[in-house]
Amino acid sequence: MIIKPVFGDYQRLIAIWESSVRATHHFITEADIQFYKPLILEEYFHAVDLFCYKDEALAIHGFIGVADNKVEMLFIDDCMRGQGIGKQLLLYGINQLNIGKVDVNEQNTQAVDFYKHMGFCVTGRSELDAAGKNYPILFMELAR
Repeated sequence: MIIKPVFGDYQRLIAIWESSVRATHHFITEADIQFYKPLILEEYFHAVDLFCYKDEALAIHGFIGVADNKVEMLFIDDCMRGQGIGKQLLLYGINQLNIGKVDVNEQNTQAVDFYKHMGFCVTGRSELDAAGKNYPILFMELAR
C-alpha cells in the first residue's frame, strides 16, 4: 500500500535512501553521502510531499517525494529493488499526484533507463546538481 509516512518513519526513510544510493550511485563519494544525508533528513523531507510503500506487514520498502508536479526523490531499499515498488510509487505519482517531471543523475544509468521505460524523455541537462556539485543532472518530462 502507498501512504503518507509520519515523522517517526523518517529514520527508516533515510536508511532506505542510503541503501539505495550505495547500490545505485557508485559515482558519489562517501563524503558526499555524508554531506547529503543530514540535508535530506532535516530539510528535503520537509520540502516535499512524501509517500511510502508499505508491505502487508507494514514494513516500509521505498518512498517518493513530490513537489510542484515533479518527482524530487524516489528510492527503494536495495534488498527490495526489482520487485516493482518503484514502478508502483511512480505510477501513483503520475496518476494520483499529476507528476510529469523528474531530474536524474546522468551517471545513474539504471534510473535514467527506468524513467525512459516509464515514458519520460530527456529535455535538458545541467553539469552540476542542485547543491552545485559536479554530478550532471538530466531533466526529464513525461511524454503525455
